[in-house]
Amino acid sequence: MHTSTGGPADGDPFDAGAGGILRQPKAVWATAGASVVAFMGIGLVDPILPSIAQGLDATASQVSLLFTSYFLITAVAMLVTGFVSSRIGGKKTLLLGLALVVVFAGLAGTSGSVAELVGFRAGWGLGNALFVSTALAVIVGAAAGGSAAAILLYESALGLGMACGPLLGALLGDASWRYPFFGTAFLMAVGFLCVTVFLKEQPRLARKTSLLDPLRALGHGGLASAAVSAFFYNYTFFTVLAFTPFVLNMTPYKSGAVFFAWGVLLAVFSVIVAPRLQKRFGSLKVLGGSLVLLAADVLALGYGDHTTAVVCTILSGAFIGVNNTVYTELALGVSDAPRPVASAGYNFVRWFAAAAAPYFAPKIEEWTDIHVPFAVAAVTAVLGAVVVVVRRRALTHDAEELEPRHATEDSVTVFAN
Repeated sequence: MHTSTGGPADGDPFDAGAGGILRQPKAVWATAGASVVAFMGIGLVDPILPSIAQGLDATASQVSLLFTSYFLITAVAMLVTGFVSSRIGGKKTLLLGLALVVVFAGLAGTSGSVAELVGFRAGWGLGNALFVSTALAVIVGAAAGGSAAAILLYESALGLGMACGPLLGALLGDASWRYPFFGTAFLMAVGFLCVTVFLKEQPRLARKTSLLDPLRALGHGGLASAAVSAFFYNYTFFTVLAFTPFVLNMTPYKSGAVFFAWGVLLAVFSVIVAPRLQKRFGSLKVLGGSLVLLAADVLALGYGDHTTAVVCTILSGAFIGVNNTVYTELALGVSDAPRPVASAGYNFVRWFAAAAAPYFAPKIEEWTDIHVPFAVAAVTAVLGAVVVVVRRRALTHDAEELEPRHATEDSVTVFAN
């Protein structure tokens, strides 16, 4: 099993001295700042989905394709990012990703139809995949005093971006649904300039990554089992993220506040709570229990009154944060494949569910009623837990319960990818 990259050599990441989290080169800060904006893009459209539907005279299922196109391209891009970065280098890959986001986020703000917006969002997804899949390696490579502080900084960027994306979408979207897209393009353009000026080119990998390497890695039973379980879980995750705004039917400000609180819980439980639960109960027990609790939460969200729906939406962030971290441990610890390759194969599978859920949830509502999409999401969460139980032996290393590790490089690598 791979071990954590942290260790005594890294020192205390909170140390204010050389190599501490506050004592990093400008290149690290520039990349981390751009990472915040990149992760903001995932939840940016959440509070403005109803406004987009109204502004473009579209249905909920049509607008939800903003997530479908974004994550479908992201899934396919998992086979490409390692191939590209191992050939042109980390800095050029970052700049290519940032440039694509600037162009397509800006174009998204000019859309005259849902079809145009969905297409531009797909291009945005490709740029974001290229950027976030490379940013961690670049930050660690440019960090001073070891990797621990740089990794913690990247984790903080991830959590801050996931929490602030809906908030930015609400603040700018209250005036017009187009402004969040223009705002993202502007911020990523600033990130592009900062990376260009402050980041030096990183050493290229000794071995170039093949397009088929991630697929070959999925031939390992443990990694394949983790990917299948995460596929079911991600369907639940993105039903909450993409379909709930239509159920809440709130103003952009109120919806943004709800998903900001959701993002804060996600970050706290992913970085702080999950490792402690793993240490006490073990990875598989924590994951199985969290998936079942998420299923119960999603059912209550779908069948409760409005206040219950708000509370359960926020609470789901806690379970999602725990699941993200533990799935990471499984995906990168269960096989001997190189971490970037295992991560790419795992994410190639799970992001397809992130593309499917935003499309099928509104369709299921049209075919039945507004409650059934959440019942389906609860079932998929339980299916994820069933895979964990049935494939328990394959999901362990040397037939032993996975030892919990600090959720540092591995967790952000899998989530970012």
